[in-house]
Amino acid sequence: MRKPDQTDPVRPLHDRLQLHFDRSWQEEWEARLDKNGPWDDWTLYQLAYEAERASLVSSFDELQCLAHLGQLKPMGHQIDTARKVLHEMRGRAILADEVGLGKTIEAGLILKEYMVRGLVRKALILVPASLVLQWVRELNQKFGIPAAAQKKEYMWRQCDVIVASIDTAKRDPHRDIVMGMEYDMLIVDEAHKLKNKKTTNYKFINELRKKYCLLLTATPIQNDLGELYNLITLLKPGQLGGQGSFQSNFVVDKRIPKNEDQLQQELSKVMIRNRRGDGGISFTKRHVNNFLLTLSPEEQKLYDGVTNFVKGRYEESQGQLSSILSLVTLQREVCSSRDAVFVSLVNLFKKTAEDSPLRPRIWELVEMIRGIEANTKGEKVIELIGDIKEKVIIFTEYRASQEYLLNFLKSHGLTAVPYRGGMNRGKKDWMMDLFRNRAQVLVATEAGGEGINLQFCNHIVNFDLPWNPMRVEQRIGRVHRLGQEKDVHIYNLSTKGTIEEHILSLLHEKINMFELVIGELDVILERMGKKATLESDLLKVLLESGNDDEIRLKLDDIGRSFRGAMEEADEQAAPLKKVMDRMADKTQKKAGSRS
Repeated sequence: MRKPDQTDPVRPLHDRLQLHFDRSWQEEWEARLDKNGPWDDWTLYQLAYEAERASLVSSFDELQCLAHLGQLKPMGHQIDTARKVLHEMRGRAILADEVGLGKTIEAGLILKEYMVRGLVRKALILVPASLVLQWVRELNQKFGIPAAAQKKEYMWRQCDVIVASIDTAKRDPHRDIVMGMEYDMLIVDEAHKLKNKKTTNYKFINELRKKYCLLLTATPIQNDLGELYNLITLLKPGQLGGQGSFQSNFVVDKRIPKNEDQLQQELSKVMIRNRRGDGGISFTKRHVNNFLLTLSPEEQKLYDGVTNFVKGRYEESQGQLSSILSLVTLQREVCSSRDAVFVSLVNLFKKTAEDSPLRPRIWELVEMIRGIEANTKGEKVIELIGDIKEKVIIFTEYRASQEYLLNFLKSHGLTAVPYRGGMNRGKKDWMMDLFRNRAQVLVATEAGGEGINLQFCNHIVNFDLPWNPMRVEQRIGRVHRLGQEKDVHIYNLSTKGTIEEHILSLLHEKINMFELVIGELDVILERMGKKATLESDLLKVLLESGNDDEIRLKLDDIGRSFRGAMEEADEQAAPLKKVMDRMADKTQKKAGSRS
């Protein structure tokens, strides 16, 4: 098309336009007609056709993401949950399944479905710091979602799906960046920690700009109906009316609800709760085997020497726990391996002033180690592995004991691989692949108790027992979880006449934690407020008791208080649990009618 003719500006523009038609395509078209083609490249046509077909939503009611999950096979209750969030809750929901039923899988399904449908591109996932890498790994491997763990400031803007801890996200300089973003979906794990609307965490989440939102918690109601109101208001403001209206309509006392039918109906609009007993959801059994081993005379002599040294230093510090914590570790290391306590004693010797009277006492203990040739626990491990004849995970608390075990197992012709903190993600994944496909034994330090799933193995040896019951539960949870098809066997090694014997007695007999339902311990300690104090309580008992009988009496008291608090918490939670169970019953009936 040429420029308008300017010679006669009075004439209309369309009369002054001079048109030129490009006919160059016509010759090529006629040539193809004569030869009956080629009309197009067949491969490109097929690719274009498949791409178009893949983008079509064949049925709005069915989950499109199921065709894009590869090896993951979600369970029925997880698929039902994703459907309900999609169709009934419009992408805003509290996922309140009992512990261990796969809330992470449900959240991944929902996120993937919204991404496949083109409704979500930018997503923020806030989880406890210890779970960041686990979330990233599961989203990448199971769902094909390109999630990234937040490490650098620029990643907030650059990464479409980012996983971070809430503590990182809410502090400067990250806070302003995150607040300035608009997220298609926000996912918050362990959302019960947002129950108090006066906290900075609650206010931070409330101010984030998000279209869809998922809150994950196994305990949406712990002690107070007000906590539930805060969570739901965070998710859907106004769903339960104002605070005063909620109190007058649904609350008799902070733990006792009224108008339960109406409350349950309102909860079912924003919350989904699946239970272990619903729809065939079940866990395999735990079988616990405790082995109380007698130390060799040389090992016992070293243990007694270290114990006297530690108690002496505690008395000199006038009962200051903070000044003695590192020394108590020496006792536990003796029970593990001579290698572990040797490293600690040598480091302690180097740090002690040359003119200190402690140096000769420390060196005397180092000299005792030279006379120890055998490892009582190590020999028991060889015996156990020979009897099991399947894959085994051995947990130890100490890096030196891990190295000892790897060499000891190798000397007995057993293939073993390590897993520990400090390994980068690639090496950890490599160790998992080796264990799954080649090695019989995985020797893990405490880093192996978090963030990995090992359902293909069902035998755990606790070479050392942590004092914190939660860390024992984390270890067991690596294999005893949804998807485990075999019963789980737990072998606890402890040494007679040492602090290990007392710790095993507390965990097994007085708390009965090995038989607890998976995840139940976390809820109990949360209610008791004991997460931070239990280890220090045990430490004081062991250091301030005059003999073993006194230790046993004090541990009995701890066990009784634990059971009493658990029963009291259950009694207090009963009215609230009733509402939750009725809601879960209704959900289960709906799922049954759909199937």
